[in-house]
Amino acid sequence: MLDLFTIFSRGGIVLWCFQSTSQIFTTSVNGLIKSVILQERSGLTSYDDNNLTLKYRLDNEFELVFVVAFQKILQLSYVDKFLDDIHLEFRDKYKNELAAGHLYDDFDFEARFRSVLRQCEEWGQTQALIPKQMRSFEESLKSKKTVASMIERKGDDTLKKKGKPVKHVVIEEPPAKEEVSASNGKMTREEEILANRAKLAQKIGSPNAKKSKTASNKSPKPSKEGKKPRVWDLGGSSKDLPDLERTKDKPLESHEIAADTSMVGRMVGGIKDLEVESDSDASEDEESEEEEERPQRQQAAKSRGMFSMFKSLVGSKNLTKQDMRPVLEKLQDHLITKNVAADIANKLCDSVAAKLEGKVLGTFDSVATTVKTTMTESLVQILSPTRRVDILRDALDAKKSGRPYTMAFCGVNGVGKSTNLAKICFWLIENNLSVLIAACDTFRAGAVEQLRTHMRHLNALHPPDKHKGVTMVRLYEKGYGKDAAGIAMEAISHAKDTKTDIVLIDTAGRMQDNEPLMRALAKLVKVNEPDLVLFVGEALVGNEAVDQLTKFNQSLADFSQSTKPHLIDGIVLTKFDTIDDKVGAAISMTYMTGQPIVFVGTGQTYTDLKSLNAKAVVSALMK
Repeated sequence: MLDLFTIFSRGGIVLWCFQSTSQIFTTSVNGLIKSVILQERSGLTSYDDNNLTLKYRLDNEFELVFVVAFQKILQLSYVDKFLDDIHLEFRDKYKNELAAGHLYDDFDFEARFRSVLRQCEEWGQTQALIPKQMRSFEESLKSKKTVASMIERKGDDTLKKKGKPVKHVVIEEPPAKEEVSASNGKMTREEEILANRAKLAQKIGSPNAKKSKTASNKSPKPSKEGKKPRVWDLGGSSKDLPDLERTKDKPLESHEIAADTSMVGRMVGGIKDLEVESDSDASEDEESEEEEERPQRQQAAKSRGMFSMFKSLVGSKNLTKQDMRPVLEKLQDHLITKNVAADIANKLCDSVAAKLEGKVLGTFDSVATTVKTTMTESLVQILSPTRRVDILRDALDAKKSGRPYTMAFCGVNGVGKSTNLAKICFWLIENNLSVLIAACDTFRAGAVEQLRTHMRHLNALHPPDKHKGVTMVRLYEKGYGKDAAGIAMEAISHAKDTKTDIVLIDTAGRMQDNEPLMRALAKLVKVNEPDLVLFVGEALVGNEAVDQLTKFNQSLADFSQSTKPHLIDGIVLTKFDTIDDKVGAAISMTYMTGQPIVFVGTGQTYTDLKSLNAKAVVSALMK
């Protein structure tokens, strides 16, 4: 049932291999190595490539990889057990040769392999015959909860903080009306009777109504004041205000724009790296207090005894999952608080555990330091781009070949696609590249007008007289309600005829679950084949970012009706200036797709565009 089983070292030396078919598996195994093992995604236990499913185990002590491949349509329940058993068999039989580094020896493993495989297949058949039984109520976590533990009472938190035990009852009767005290903001039973009598007397016009009302309401509440008229800062009434309608009876294009020339020339060349400052860093006052308290803490640490420093040390032994579990649990909670998606944080910790399990630590290497260092290296590796993304060079190459370089922007509503498109446009014209903006957002009211305003501002910053009479930014629009794919195609053709260097396609915002709009996006990408498809996402979201990016990628693959669909090539992370040191969304997005974060938006002006500095982001994430 297995198509392939192979054992190879981290250096690429194949120690032993079994193959049941004549199919060539080199591409699939290389994909596993490139996409999972080298990209620090060892938390993923399987990898799918075309019709194959590949599963693997890592041996960190001898740096070996055990890989098994089988058809994706098969459901083999014994594969995980087989990998664990064959891993132990191979280690036990050739432990001395592996320790001595004899990787080129002839490993006679055929008999043991077939024996272990036969045992695991028999085990899988017996497991399939055993009917799965549902857990009893006593075995579930819900049985451990009582009614009292699920009842929330006012004041429980206060009692817990004071250290007083809180006594819970299974069923609590609602308090009677007579027991409701006025301290809780409610009337007592007597006050309620007096109030009702006063209302009744007032209705029938009794002379005692006023007295009863005075007795029941000893402290009447002050009456609410009505809404006061607004006082304008400019003085006078609203009639005296100047006419704020500046477009009345005037064409929009006739307005002159005061260009802020201070930003011109600041974006020449490549995008500058992002600098992330962690809010967890202490302020100057806190640092001074830290200096004062440090000698006291040092003295207290010495008083605990000299042997307390060796509690977290592991001396020359293999790391196990039990050793790493407390550290990984704390690290996982820390990543989630920094806005990393919960599933991604779990996979990252599993990846670190798989990478370190079986590794031999030195005498003075602590588990916490080793796990944190490994996690930092993994995060840097994940954020580092796996391929070159040089837009300026690619645009110049496309210009030499006589075609425009095309970039398409997609994402959900309100993430800042048009704003960041304008920032990228400013960076491009700063580097002397002409741009044509294709207004393919034919749904949102004001989308075309927003792009037109950006075009006028950008042309005011870089007027044609500074570029030999060439208008650097132009807008191609056909109004609203039109086919976005057709507008993009016409814009690319127009850019080719006018020898424009770059085409930026602005698409309408759409939710990842909206199938008709996702089909329209897949159609636009398939018909026009842009050089770069950028997903624009917010840095504010955690789990939602993973869902958005995954479904956008899946929709482009499902609705393109192509054997090799064009998926998302890169990510634009917006609103990065609003998250302080909670930069986990960058990890979540990159981990899911393996695509790099090309741009980072850090503000509202055209110069607020940065490139991602992987080490700075990971440093802020791990603090």
